[in-house]
Amino acid sequence: MGEIEAQLKKFQKELSAGTVSLALLAVLAQAPEPLYGYLIAKRLEQVGEGVLSGKQSALYPVLRNLEGAGLLESHVEPSVSGPPRRYYHITGEGREALGQWTAAWRATRDSVDSVLEGVSA
Repeated sequence: MGEIEAQLKKFQKELSAGTVSLALLAVLAQAPEPLYGYLIAKRLEQVGEGVLSGKQSALYPVLRNLEGAGLLESHVEPSVSGPPRRYYHITGEGREALGQWTAAWRATRDSVDSVLEGVSA
C-alpha cells in the first residue's frame, strides 16, 4: 500500500470514530422499539451507505461506550434461534446528545464544505 493510500485509510478511520456514534444514536432514536446489534447494523447498511464499511464487529464496542455514558440502555432477552440478544434503546440523555451532536456535525460539515468549495478532486 502506498503512502497516499495509507493516509487515506487513516483519515477514514479517524472520521469514522465519531460518525458511527452519531449514526447509532440516530438509528435508535428513529426506531419505534429497542433493537439488537444485528438489526442496528442492518439499518445502518440500508440508510447509512457505508457508515460501518462492512465492519459489524466495530458496532458493539461503540454500543457499550454509549451505554456506559448513559446515552443508551439495554436489556437481554432470550432468543428462540440462538443465544440471548441484547436490545438497545436511546435514553432521554441520548436524545439530548443526539441533538447537540447533530448540530455540531452540520456546522462542521458546512464549514468544511465551504473551505472545499472550488477544490477539484
